Amino acid sequence: MKKVEAPTLEEAYQKAAQVLECSISELQCEVVQHPSKGILGFLKRSAIIVATSKKTSLSKHKEKVSVEESIASEIIETVKSETIKKETETTTIKETPNKKDVVLDSFFEADRVVEEDEVLENELSEEEKNEEESVIYDELAHLIEDQLKEMLSHACFEIDIVEVDVRDNTALIFIDGEDAALLIGKEGYRYNALSYMLFNWLHTKYELFIKLEIAEFLTSQQDMIRNYIKPVIENVEKYGKGKTRSLDGILVQIALEQLREAFPDKYVAVKTGKEGNKFVVINEFNNKSHA
Repeated sequence: MKKVEAPTLEEAYQKAAQVLECSISELQCEVVQHPSKGILGFLKRSAIIVATSKKTSLSKHKEKVSVEESIASEIIETVKSETIKKETETTTIKETPNKKDVVLDSFFEADRVVEEDEVLENELSEEEKNEEESVIYDELAHLIEDQLKEMLSHACFEIDIVEVDVRDNTALIFIDGEDAALLIGKEGYRYNALSYMLFNWLHTKYELFIKLEIAEFLTSQQDMIRNYIKPVIENVEKYGKGKTRSLDGILVQIALEQLREAFPDKYVAVKTGKEGNKFVVINEFNNKSHA
């Protein structure tokens, strides 16, 4: 995939065909910016397209991703088997009677010592599990980050920052660079498409949810929704129920999170209208405290 700039669209197509070493009929193009002659020579704009060749093969990339995913699976299986082994050893130790305890004069004192040992073992086991979970998350974060960098390297966008952190079954992804705005797209349509693609990949492979931040787009959307739902919150506090207007893409998820935070004791869910539009409702339906 190449980004090409030229005075006219025709010249841009010809230039893209030369760069990709194919004919114009074999190009797949997306117009990022239409050319404009401007007024009296001012505000003149060139044509900008994003082009790929239909002949381009991604077999090498797919093979590399497959190998990396296999490595991730091996890492997870190894950690799981180590965990099962440690749990089995701990269980065996607990089931082995301590002969010294049997002949102790103070029976209740012996019981107290055993209980303290079990509490200590449980605490150590929990710490070990947390450490193992942290190791898995760190390995997955590095793996996902490398795969994302590889994927974006084939795109025409100038992206120089790709960071991934995995915590609490969620992949926190941060992307930034000179072309971050182009990666977001008009009204966030590219952002929504990329979020959907990454969610399907990471949730299917690793059962992870995602939070994608490109430049400051997610933060700005969160602030915008926070201001929008203020009257919705006031309405719910007054009447006990309410709903948002139709929301697109990531906005409905942001509104859902913020309203659930505002009303932890109410039923807050995403609903779909007759025309496929999505919105968030808040009421007492299915509320356990009112069951």
